[in-house]
Amino acid sequence: MFGMIRLGLLVLFLNGISHAHGQTRTFRVLAYNIYHGEGMDKKVDLPRLAKVIKSTQPDLVALQEVDHINRRTGMVDQTAELAKLTGMNGRFGRQIDFMGGQYGQSVLSRFPLGESTIHILPGTPVRETRIAFEVVIKDPAGEISVVTTHLHHNNILFREQQATKLNEIFAKVSRPVILAGDLNANPAAKPVEILLTEWKNTTSGKDFKTYPSQNPKNQIDYVLVRPRDKFRVLETRVIPEEMASDHRPLLAVVELAP
Repeated sequence: MFGMIRLGLLVLFLNGISHAHGQTRTFRVLAYNIYHGEGMDKKVDLPRLAKVIKSTQPDLVALQEVDHINRRTGMVDQTAELAKLTGMNGRFGRQIDFMGGQYGQSVLSRFPLGESTIHILPGTPVRETRIAFEVVIKDPAGEISVVTTHLHHNNILFREQQATKLNEIFAKVSRPVILAGDLNANPAAKPVEILLTEWKNTTSGKDFKTYPSQNPKNQIDYVLVRPRDKFRVLETRVIPEEMASDHRPLLAVVELAP
């Protein structure tokens, strides 16, 4: 009798695993260039940023322009502080050494974090190396990669090369990928065109101006997903926050098919 009970429990357990890996999943993804925490009032205010982030109830957050224990922002580990203030898991990806510490990008996640990789993007840096920072998210229903990136600010050729490299890197990844960040390019620009040969744009065909925050005139922030046929866009919107950073955050809600 006890053997039959154990067998029944095993069947239920295996069915639970099968169901978990066969379900549709929804992710709330926030792309946010935080300008090292400095707001338009010139104040570095991480609690203010955390409040903005929490207001969107995100599952995943891609942050750009993050300081890491450097003199400019008081030797604070901004990723760890924002993770604590939002109740999320956080990880920092270094771009450059800066003012006694580092500067780069971060991922926040309500899911456990797995391995992470800093992918160096092409282009001769004028001020900083450009990267794609990939973190594997340990969702119980299956791993996904979340990638934050920030393309070159004033060289379109570099941006095109960086977009091409992003396509090459993530064509080799078998799991679903969410790419979010500051592309420094408007929706009609060549770098975005290059990316959209491989990615679905959650803001396609719509007007989502994100920069500058106090009078936004351009969309340069994006959430892209792949494989395109596995993701459905449920909602995308710009968060009307004009003080906490020089960018407005962009929220995309996407559904991932099994």
